[in-house]
Amino acid sequence: MEQIIKKYIPMTETTYYTLLALKEERHGYAIMQFVSELTENRIRMGTGTLYTMLGRLVEDGLIEIVSNENGKKIYRLTPLGGDILKKEIARLGKQLKNGEDIYGKDGA
Repeated sequence: MEQIIKKYIPMTETTYYTLLALKEERHGYAIMQFVSELTENRIRMGTGTLYTMLGRLVEDGLIEIVSNENGKKIYRLTPLGGDILKKEIARLGKQLKNGEDIYGKDGA
């Protein structure tokens, strides 16, 4: 577990949003759409980037393939992936709080 934590925290934005997307079962294209919509098109993943990352996340046990229908692999978050994502959310929350404490909530 410690090795996985060191590998994924801090997490890249694309990994973070991919794991968020996989709280529900989704195939690759649906993940790309979810991330694009959630980030208001700020993050747009290419297929090469996405599928390379998905392979790594499966290999590391953060996500799993639940089915392979008509050539579309359906992925979901594993309990380990959920734990790692929760740790990253907590880390980001502390980071935001530190910034607000020092700089102010309105950024002024």
